[in-house]
Amino acid sequence: MSQFKVQRCDDAEEASQLTAATITKMIEEAISVRGEAHFACSGGNTPDRTYAILSDLLGNGDGVHLWLADERCVGPEDPQANSLLLQQTLKLPGATLHRVKGELGPEAAATDYCEQLGDTQLDVVLLGLGPDGHTASLFPGHPELEMTGARAIPVVNSPKPPPERVSLSLPTLSEITDIVLLVTGAGKADALSLTLGEPGPLAPASLLPADRMTLIADAAALGESDS
Repeated sequence: MSQFKVQRCDDAEEASQLTAATITKMIEEAISVRGEAHFACSGGNTPDRTYAILSDLLGNGDGVHLWLADERCVGPEDPQANSLLLQQTLKLPGATLHRVKGELGPEAAATDYCEQLGDTQLDVVLLGLGPDGHTASLFPGHPELEMTGARAIPVVNSPKPPPERVSLSLPTLSEITDIVLLVTGAGKADALSLTLGEPGPLAPASLLPADRMTLIADAAALGESDS
């Protein structure tokens, strides 16, 4: 069984507040040690509120480098682009955004992103969980879970549109100093239950190291009834 420690919240707002406070502390600790912090961000609807709160907690964002846990292979102005979501919701004028050039296509964009990453140590990543159990753009049972040779990998058969993406690889995610997994809503309950069960490829997040994981979930995602 998974050894993840779950921090339970009553609802999505409380979970977003706790997530933002947790990440702020991690970023501030990294800046105090190295003068900068490298934060990998996820897209989707779940983290929007967290990013809005972080915009207030992190001030100008000086010394913060923003990376993407995954990106869709679209142009930077496409509404599906995670980089555009970040620019609209995580407003840190002093931060540096390292964009995945999705418009290049998955192979070239992944190669370019690996070059941007170099040997950068990522301090914290915020991940979500899809109803199907995917995290970043690592999907249950897909061959990308076995890719270990590069820090960022192409994804060409995503079951969610668009099918072409770039994702940090499982080894890269596993090496990040602090992993924060935010899960809210009843629609994620089955996926979270599977993630908290026996680790395996049908629940990619279950393969992440428990000793680096902070899992924050609301009551609905934990399958708690209202009654």
